[in-house]
Formats: sequence, C-alpha cells, structure tokens
Amino acid sequence: MERFINTIRNQYLIAGVAFLVWMCFFDRYDIATQYNFQNEKTNLEQEKEYYTNEIENISRSIKEVQYDQSEIQRIAREKYKMKKDQEDVYIITEIEAPETK
Repeated sequence: MERFINTIRNQYLIAGVAFLVWMCFFDRYDIATQYNFQNEKTNLEQEKEYYTNEIENISRSIKEVQYDQSEIQRIAREKYKMKKDQEDVYIITEIEAPETK
C-alpha cells in the first residue's frame, strides 16, 4: 500500500498525467479537433477526385465537339432544338403526376 502511495506522489508521474490530460482535452489541437480535421481532409480529397473526373469528362466533351461534326449536330438538335430542312421535330415533355394523400 505504501508503494502505491509513493507512486502516486511521484512528481514525474503527476506531471506526465497532467500533460497527457492537457494535450488530450484542453489543448488547441485536442483529440476531437484532430478527428474533425481528418474527416474534413477525407471529404476534401473525395471532392477533389470528383472534380478532377468532371474536368476530364468536360475536356473530352470539348474535344469531341471541336472535331466531330456528328457530335455538333447532336448537341444542336438536343439543346437548341435545331433541325435539318424537310424535317419535323417533336418535343415530348414529361409531366409529373400530383401526389395523392
């Protein structure tokens, strides 16, 4: 019992435990803050990967439009509703049904 009391009274042990508690809970970069930083880092890396893929897809689309005549015609027909001579265009739109309760 006396050995346990001497261990608890050890100034180095008290200083070490106090330092550990301070660093884990009261410091500017405590455990919760570090956890939040890691989550934010992971989310930002996922966003970076998504936007990198989007940039590649858009660059590919731009190159296709610049050099492929059929792609230019497809975009003109779909987006701008253009047509060739002697051709009829029918636009079909979907109407959402009202919700019933």
